[in-house]
Amino acid sequence: MDGIDEAIIVELERDGRLTNVELAQRVGLTTGPCLRRVQRLEAEGVIQGYRAVIDPTARGRSFEVLIDLSLEAQDAETVERFEDTLTKAPEVRELRRLFGAPDYFVRVAVADLAAYETFLSQQVMTIPRIKNVTSHFTMKTVKTEP
Repeated sequence: MDGIDEAIIVELERDGRLTNVELAQRVGLTTGPCLRRVQRLEAEGVIQGYRAVIDPTARGRSFEVLIDLSLEAQDAETVERFEDTLTKAPEVRELRRLFGAPDYFVRVAVADLAAYETFLSQQVMTIPRIKNVTSHFTMKTVKTEP
């Protein structure tokens, strides 16, 4: 990747809906070479996709909770069951397996505290071999990047 590729990435991160004409103008290329570079970046997996950033309040998911979670065991069956269950839950916006403790970081978005309690008690705590769950409630989001 060179400086022009980097500029293309920066512009698309800012606004993934840019037309090829607008993008080419911003990075100082003509439309043909700009389109070929974007297509190459997509084919190489540098650009992995495009998505809309939705206001969580509009979807009834403005209450965000960050969870540290540990399992009793790390055997394949326990890990697969846990990961499979949480990846299917629409409330889970992010799931990361970590080195060390805790075992997982989970970002959950729900309507309110009652919805979180329901999610935690009916979906998370019913998964076998959960050892520890620590919930962190966001006071203020200072910075977020897509």
